[in-house]
Amino acid sequence: MALAKKTTEQQYVLEMTRITKSFAGVPALHGVDFSLRSGEVHALLGANGAGKSTLMKIVSGAYEYDEGTMLLEGQAVRHKSPADAKKRGIHCVYQEVDASLVPQLTVAENVMLDVIGAADGRAWLSPKRQVREAEQILASLQVNIPVKKKVADLSIAEKQMVLLARIVRQEAKVIIFDEPTAPLSGSEADTFFRILSELKHRGTACVFITHRLPEVMEHADYVTVMRDGRKVHSGTVEALSMEGLVAQMLGKTFAEEFPKIPAKIGEVILNVNGLRQGRKVKGVDLTVRSGQIVAVVGLVGAGKTEIARMLAGAERPDGGEIYVHGRRMRFKQPADAIQGGIVSVPEERRKQGIVIQESVERNISLPLLDRISKFSFISGRRERGLAERTIASLGIKTASSKLPVKYLSGGNQQKVAIGKWLEKEADIFLFDEPTKGVDIGAKSDIFRIIGQLAAAGKGVLYLTSELDEGLGIGDVIAILYDGSIAAVLPRSEATLEKILYYASGGQEEKL
Repeated sequence: MALAKKTTEQQYVLEMTRITKSFAGVPALHGVDFSLRSGEVHALLGANGAGKSTLMKIVSGAYEYDEGTMLLEGQAVRHKSPADAKKRGIHCVYQEVDASLVPQLTVAENVMLDVIGAADGRAWLSPKRQVREAEQILASLQVNIPVKKKVADLSIAEKQMVLLARIVRQEAKVIIFDEPTAPLSGSEADTFFRILSELKHRGTACVFITHRLPEVMEHADYVTVMRDGRKVHSGTVEALSMEGLVAQMLGKTFAEEFPKIPAKIGEVILNVNGLRQGRKVKGVDLTVRSGQIVAVVGLVGAGKTEIARMLAGAERPDGGEIYVHGRRMRFKQPADAIQGGIVSVPEERRKQGIVIQESVERNISLPLLDRISKFSFISGRRERGLAERTIASLGIKTASSKLPVKYLSGGNQQKVAIGKWLEKEADIFLFDEPTKGVDIGAKSDIFRIIGQLAAAGKGVLYLTSELDEGLGIGDVIAILYDGSIAAVLPRSEATLEKILYYASGGQEEKL
């Protein structure tokens, strides 16, 4: 099936005026205006609770608005369900693409799924035609995925491409992307943005929700910022700097929101010499002092997580030495690292950092059961007191300490993952991608917490692929490339340009 290019002449495909929405009498949207042109990549930004998800759920049919008007190609619409929105050409792409695909079916069957499952039964396609059309659509997007392969065997990035191909087959007018690059590597994200550019060229209107501001600056045409259920800014991307976007989102500048807390830097706590593991980690040396934040920055795949897991006792190194307070450590399991004074907040917090089915209270108390138990019985009073102190200290937003952690936002889940270690009296805190999937407001809280740990004399190892975060928080920036430390820069000498140069494989003598 040949896919004709749509016109790139930009006209309003979606116009929302004075949209209001309340839940149980609590306003979520206060008279919001939002317009979207054909062939436009429109970034929608805001901290958690700003109202952007509610607004997009109205667009996609998950919610109905209370007041206001919504026009689609000039016609007034009120979606009763997501199916209504899809019939009118509005589609969503979420991080969890698996929920939109059938893993047991082939790529071709998933691309053609909406045609195969047409309710009137007249759109039956032979398997050969399914394959042929799916191949044509994928080729038009310059995506090379075997169409007879089962979707269950694909990577997350490939699944995302399959879902986009299916949406293209339905000739979407509007596509809403919710954090689409969060699970992707750098090269996978590049492929995504290439396809986004192709969709734009076809005339598709794209809404792009993300916490990654560099992506907005590079790929979006227009930006709308929401705060507390209101639209606070709309305009072209060129009209605002990244610092200006942060200020609009928070009502504060970047420097005001992410202040560097001064800390006295003391003796060496952690010393790592020649740490090695297969082809991932190739002789890494690191030193962390009390009161010091050492940011290990590198692009995705550079070896950060492997280093974090070895230092946390979750994986065995092939070689190298780890010293804590001058004493050599050999970790067989995470409990050994904890006993040695190293605690970890892992990248995969929902799988490794917290027990999502358990309450906030129980998650916080797990590392301290020996302290709050007597004769193998947990003291409810002590457990509750520990949880309440931690919730108050970290500003964890939860209706109750008894609430299961799975109901908390990503930022508050991360605070629980950090908070459970605060009274463990550890010397070294490892943070692996601690702001992944976290909105900018919670990110500010996490920066503050880490700064307070350093001020209390803890040693902090902060591993991240967000280069600006490493520069913003680190006293020392160790730049990782292909499993090795390419350069170590003091904060006073580090710039984003230098960090990106070394992280991309640049050599020191060329600077």
